Amino acid sequence: MEKTLKNILVISFGFLFLFTAYGGLQSLQSSLHSDEGLGVASLSVIYAALILSSMFLPPILIKKFGCKWTIVGSMCCYITYSLGNFYASWYTLIPTSMILGLGGAPLWSAKCTYLTIAGNSYAQKAGKIGANIVSQYFGIFFLIFQSSGVWGNLISSLVFEQSPNKVEISEADLACCGAYNCMTTNTTNNTATSTGPSDTLVYTLLGIYTASGILAVLIVIIFLDRITDNESEGEVKKIPSFWSTFLAAFRHLKDKRQCLLIPLTMYSGFEQGFLAGDYTKSYVTCALGINFVGYVMICFSATNSLCSMLFGKISQFTGRKSLFALGAVLNLACVITLLIWKPQPKHLAVFFIVPAFWGVSDAILQTQTNALYGVLFEKHKEAAFANYRLWESLGFVIAFGYSIFLHVYIKLYILLAVLAVAMVLYGIVEYLESKTSPGTPDTAKQETVSKTVF
Repeated sequence: MEKTLKNILVISFGFLFLFTAYGGLQSLQSSLHSDEGLGVASLSVIYAALILSSMFLPPILIKKFGCKWTIVGSMCCYITYSLGNFYASWYTLIPTSMILGLGGAPLWSAKCTYLTIAGNSYAQKAGKIGANIVSQYFGIFFLIFQSSGVWGNLISSLVFEQSPNKVEISEADLACCGAYNCMTTNTTNNTATSTGPSDTLVYTLLGIYTASGILAVLIVIIFLDRITDNESEGEVKKIPSFWSTFLAAFRHLKDKRQCLLIPLTMYSGFEQGFLAGDYTKSYVTCALGINFVGYVMICFSATNSLCSMLFGKISQFTGRKSLFALGAVLNLACVITLLIWKPQPKHLAVFFIVPAFWGVSDAILQTQTNALYGVLFEKHKEAAFANYRLWESLGFVIAFGYSIFLHVYIKLYILLAVLAVAMVLYGIVEYLESKTSPGTPDTAKQETVSKTVF
């Protein structure tokens, strides 16, 4: 048990250090590299490459190199993105974004495979139920990993707090902040954006992030044991091929419930993309300065992490319908607030309240959508979750893709429209389910899936 637990902790802390760097960088892209929309374009490329990667790379790499070295190689892909930010241009950031995206799917697949194999292997030796041990291992992993959003953003804020270039933001600059931002001037006239942190501070931050990524790789190389027993080798070989995964995912679209859930799944990418790409730039950086981005995003990460665990537990008592309604109402309130609020430095609390409630809403939508997929498509989980990754990533790509072309208020109206369509179609799915299995309340189904997923 001690050896297995050690390996789980090694993977968990490896991911913690890696995503401390990537999470912090993601929150800053739209603010650090606002010229011609380079920052959000790089994020869009990451998720586009992630879509392609998830279709064929994971089974090939895991079969050829095993879980440990797939994790190591994929982590190195993330480090290239940190290096690309040192001399950010279209010729450095876009290629490294593509490399990161291609490494993303193998990284997560190898991690899931390793934890599953380790849990089942230990359970077999100890005479315990494999699903329970695997669930415990994933719980340990996410408990450690989820804090990466807090540490990455805290580091960026502490570094940028050292800037000697702190300036007073004029009323003219503040007029370009918020939903009705001045697209033609916010990258040239806005004092807070154009002055920004010095190159020295930016390089210091990137150096810390790069070192954090390298440390993650070294932790895995030195301390993570390879899984070489016959059982685990058999498990790895059972990973489906590219064509079987690809075709199964698209065959699954014949299920009308899956088609009806596409807007809800894409909305997850839309709303997260807006927060990372637009809220941080047009509200926080514009009105307060880039040094506040990290502190604000800590609120989102902290509430998201805590509420993910909370709603994963209480869903078996409340049922998913009421939680989906709560999540939609909270997100609706946040979007309406951003539409009518004119950000001012004196409204400091609002800058933190909005992402805090956004984090609660996102936690509900993420946990309940994952659980919903597990309930509805219990016999076709692999194809269903392949669709989940595909449509959520497409939501990110679209959100980051149109970010540089549209005013913020238009993007907020898009969020409202997609949210409305998503919830209506989700309601139809619930109606169809009630017709096919009228005797089974959603709380009973939710309890079964909660024990598996959370």
